Amino acid sequence: MALFAHPEFDNHEHVAFHQDKTSGLQAIIAVHDTTLGASLGGCRMYPYADDEAALTDVLRLAKGMTYKAAMANLPMGGGKSVIIADPHTDKTPEMMQAMGRFVESLGGQYIVAEDSGIAVSDVHLMAENTSYAGGLNAKFTYLGEPSDGNPAPSTAYGTFVGLQAAVAFAFARKLGDLSGLTVAIQGVGQVGFRLAQMLHTAGATLIIADTHRPAVLKAQLAFGAQVVDINEIHAVECDVLAPCALGATVNPNTIPAIKAKVIAGAANNQLLTEDLGQALLQRGITYAPDYVINAAGIIDIHHQQTDSSPALMKAHIEQIGATLTQIFTLSTAQGEATNIIANQLAEAKILAKRKAR
Repeated sequence: MALFAHPEFDNHEHVAFHQDKTSGLQAIIAVHDTTLGASLGGCRMYPYADDEAALTDVLRLAKGMTYKAAMANLPMGGGKSVIIADPHTDKTPEMMQAMGRFVESLGGQYIVAEDSGIAVSDVHLMAENTSYAGGLNAKFTYLGEPSDGNPAPSTAYGTFVGLQAAVAFAFARKLGDLSGLTVAIQGVGQVGFRLAQMLHTAGATLIIADTHRPAVLKAQLAFGAQVVDINEIHAVECDVLAPCALGATVNPNTIPAIKAKVIAGAANNQLLTEDLGQALLQRGITYAPDYVINAAGIIDIHHQQTDSSPALMKAHIEQIGATLTQIFTLSTAQGEATNIIANQLAEAKILAKRKAR
């Protein structure tokens, strides 16, 4: 399994592999870039097909976090971790504690937080063995309510804000007008379900899909959503496709069948490869770059660690809409894919920081 020659390796500063035989932990931590600050990124737990798939995912996710922090104007770098196991059947307290020791071994280069397959309670277990854990002592939500540390409500709200901006741009609608639109949500977990709730309240019709049957039934009952197969949702008749599960769902096999005019969802690494952004542009599909629209989770964690307030955090999250509108406008003016425009803006911020050192 090559690393430096890996197609997703992009001058990552540190990639570490770890196995703990006692707990069964097999994990990878990738630190992409710490120019803007220590790397922060969630830990994903997933039963990857093989080690190569896990490495590909963590390398892409870590780079995405670097760009996400830059575009959200946060003093953070990009990192990520993955645990190769099924969160529904393999997770144990001992495994989470072992993951904490792994994080601690990097000496602060990487700060762990929750992600797909990992709950805040799991990060608390990791924190028993590391001082480098984020999102644990949250004081408030963006609405001013008490928080348990889970950034999913903020991530969902930021995605909702970004989706509204994409709809306003693509359909020439008044910002916030989602009435009569059909949104297909791929994945109704912690973020996807909350996004569905906001969209339902705003008057959108929902189509949903998820591999986890209880999540599907919950969303179907709550919102009267139409349920389709997870492998078919990309091709349904809809106005907006919202990927909110794992990445690479926008690929050469799915693009020809996509009928949505907007792709705006919370999933990371939605494009299988960067060049596919141009394919979406050519088809007239407005794509909200994933690391821009789903940045509210790390915005939340940042505000919990500073002298902030619900109002300040909410205002910061809502900047996602303006940032996306800037990207869409530049994309149209330059004839360049939105993901490439976003990359250029993020890279410019990182370069400016390096020069200022």
